[in-house]
Amino acid sequence: MKSRNHVHIDARVLKHALMAGINRVLAERDLLNRINVFPVPDGDTGSNLGFTLITVRDGLKSLRGRHVGSLFERLASEAIDAARGNSGAILAQFLQGLSEHLVGHSRLAVGTLADAASLGASQARLAIAEPREGTMLSVISAFASALRLACDQGAEDLRVAFSRALAASREALANTPNQLPVLRRAGVVDAGAQGFLNLLEGIDDYIVRGRSAMQGTTEAHAALDGVMVSAEIEADATHRWCSECVLSARSIDRAAVREALDRLDGSSLVIAGTREKLRVHMHVDEPALLFDTLAQFGDVRSCKADDMQAQQRAAHTQGEVVVVIDSAADIPADALETLPLHVVPVRINVGPRDFLDKVSLSADAFYELLRTSEHPVRTSQPPAGDFRRLFEFLLSHHEEVVYVGVSRAISGTLQAGEAASAALGGRVRVIDSQNVSGGQGLLALHAAERAFEGADAATITTELIELREHTRTFAYARDLTSAVRGGRIPAWALPITRWLSLVPMVRIGGGDGRMHIVGVGRDHREFANRFVTRILRSFDRESTWRAQVMHCDNPREGAAVRQALLDQRPEIACSELLEAGSAIGAHAGPGAIVVAIMPKRAPDAIIR
Repeated sequence: MKSRNHVHIDARVLKHALMAGINRVLAERDLLNRINVFPVPDGDTGSNLGFTLITVRDGLKSLRGRHVGSLFERLASEAIDAARGNSGAILAQFLQGLSEHLVGHSRLAVGTLADAASLGASQARLAIAEPREGTMLSVISAFASALRLACDQGAEDLRVAFSRALAASREALANTPNQLPVLRRAGVVDAGAQGFLNLLEGIDDYIVRGRSAMQGTTEAHAALDGVMVSAEIEADATHRWCSECVLSARSIDRAAVREALDRLDGSSLVIAGTREKLRVHMHVDEPALLFDTLAQFGDVRSCKADDMQAQQRAAHTQGEVVVVIDSAADIPADALETLPLHVVPVRINVGPRDFLDKVSLSADAFYELLRTSEHPVRTSQPPAGDFRRLFEFLLSHHEEVVYVGVSRAISGTLQAGEAASAALGGRVRVIDSQNVSGGQGLLALHAAERAFEGADAATITTELIELREHTRTFAYARDLTSAVRGGRIPAWALPITRWLSLVPMVRIGGGDGRMHIVGVGRDHREFANRFVTRILRSFDRESTWRAQVMHCDNPREGAAVRQALLDQRPEIACSELLEAGSAIGAHAGPGAIVVAIMPKRAPDAIIR
């Protein structure tokens, strides 16, 4: 940039200015979460913008060119891939509009920026099915209009023009409560609009002060200090899942995609991107229906679905500690409604398709795939980014997170959680449950119950380490077809077990977290009862125990096993019969039964 007359800036200066703006937004993430009201008060706008912009920043760091057009092309592509939430998708489309106009430009001048911002603002508005004033759109429009006015008035100094546009953006932000009654009732400005202004302020700071703007953290805007959205603001009562994905194809007919999605029962639809790649965001009750609809137009990837009801509870629930599990754990559904407990879904792979366990693929549909799919049905660990998004969101509302993960010995999921927690200042404690399914679920329930009671993370961690030494998960498999197709056992085992009516039994937990074969039984009418008798030999009668029984699409036999458990040991506290998830189902196959037992208090437990 010229030192006296700031007529233009090159890609090097622009790169650092954008990074300064991103850092400003990241410094304000918690505040943005706290003032998040519209379109739903799920307290995640700061987390969504932060996740989007961290990926953009990482892409900028590796960029070495001095061409403004190339910089914005990379910027927009990264934003579309990483965009999260309404705010992230709108910002991604704004950046895409800037990118399309800046193709071929090596430097940025006032007129060029004004034209690019106008196109970006127009595209951002068109990306939304039901655009509303009083949101990020209003501030983006004010920014673009002020740049155009400055250009029309003859401004050549980019610093002066940007400063005028920033002032207009601040006025537009302050006006958002007058445009949206829900903001006025809550006493806040729009969170997405505030985040966009934070981005502009950081950019402006670098333009004015240079590299000194990159140092230190920024203080929150004084007018917003101490604001906390009331729990009385209600979430979208119609649609539960904030669902997103990336749709890729050689040439996407955006109008046809919009028409297909308009036929779905949903809200907050945002379609951002290009002819080759679209980021789709929509609030729905059935994420699977959204993803299946989009699959008609190309490849669907990077699927995610956030439970907005759970997010709202987290944002408005008091307590220093919350608990996270991966979906390999099986727990009663009401625990997620009443306890500080949140889930990161495991991925399920079926040929070219990926599903979100227990979100975009129900248990019934999962077991139907096991029986009928021509492709092996496999589970895979969630990416570390899924954990990071949830951890960062929860830490914006609570002091610490305890993640109770599936056994390290049988899955890489725990390592993904550890990777995500590494940069969060020790505020996430990762516990290897050395279990799966019901055993992992029982440990997580204990952690969530203690968090609800007010125990701190250190206490909960100590108790979990004690309890896991005495927690066991047992299972038997009726059909080894899935295990053979997935390559987990040799093919010759299947005809032998069928011919001899053999039922393999396994155990997980109790030290190494590995799966051990503990026996093979002959199938007969009393098998379920004898299975329960066998596993109960390990648990003394003097201690108090809690248990869960799960079934893999075999409720009748699951009920018989649960009843046998209660008949033989009526003092054991056993939950209602649960349906086992994919972590067990993909390995044990349809018909399998799982029993998990854990002491209520570890010091009293004796396992033989």
